[in-house]
Amino acid sequence: MCGVDREKAEGLCHADNDMRICRIGKHFFEEPPISGTMGSGTVFFSGCTMDCEFCQNYLISKSKAGRLYTPERLAEAIRELERSGVHNINFVTPTHFSHRIRETLDIYRPQIPIVYNTSGYERPETISEMHPYVDIYLPDLKYAAQDTAQKYSRRKNYPRFAIEAIEEMVSAKPLIIENGIMKQGVIIRHLVLPENVKNSIEVLRIYAEKFKERALISIMSQFVPCHKSTIKRTLKPVEYKLILSLLDELGINDGFVQDLNSATTEFIPDFEV
Repeated sequence: MCGVDREKAEGLCHADNDMRICRIGKHFFEEPPISGTMGSGTVFFSGCTMDCEFCQNYLISKSKAGRLYTPERLAEAIRELERSGVHNINFVTPTHFSHRIRETLDIYRPQIPIVYNTSGYERPETISEMHPYVDIYLPDLKYAAQDTAQKYSRRKNYPRFAIEAIEEMVSAKPLIIENGIMKQGVIIRHLVLPENVKNSIEVLRIYAEKFKERALISIMSQFVPCHKSTIKRTLKPVEYKLILSLLDELGINDGFVQDLNSATTEFIPDFEV
């Protein structure tokens, strides 16, 4: 929708039509039913459709970092990940390469679940196109209000697109968890931003109204100031307690809550830049 022909030029996502990948390997820091004991087989793409000022992965999201991969080469890498025993294949920041991911999975479809790990800034039409390929959706629901989305990510229309896209995901993929490992379904992630508890309160109300019992929620406290963040501190315990209290108030008990000690850069993977 940015109007760029990516066969000829670079889009707002910092990508042309060639897939660039900055890391392929096991990852153990996703939610428990995703990482399990053997890890999630992650594929980190460079570029991003968002423009978050606090991005922890800015080294790869703001540039054409990493190595070029054809669908054939990525299909073989996925095959090797599957052989390593991971619980799933996890495409991280996949939106701008969704068409290339479909090409890849047409070449080789593993016998383990496919995870679409996204900012939530998606067109419902794109998500619909991914349904035959994806088993698990892992979207963010970052913002409830347009002004907050514009302030921190320069995407004023984020709330509308994210809510519509998540509805499309949830409607298509009911929850299936076997022996503690997710086989199908949706986990909605929300990062609590310091100084922005009101935003988190509204996000949780949206979840309770539209998605509770249809999807799991993951509340994250891992914010650390990165890149060009105008927020200069981590989350205060009192801010986080307000969010935890609201979970009880809204009867939300179907998901995951990070500890405050997760606010560290130690969990950011080593990328090939």
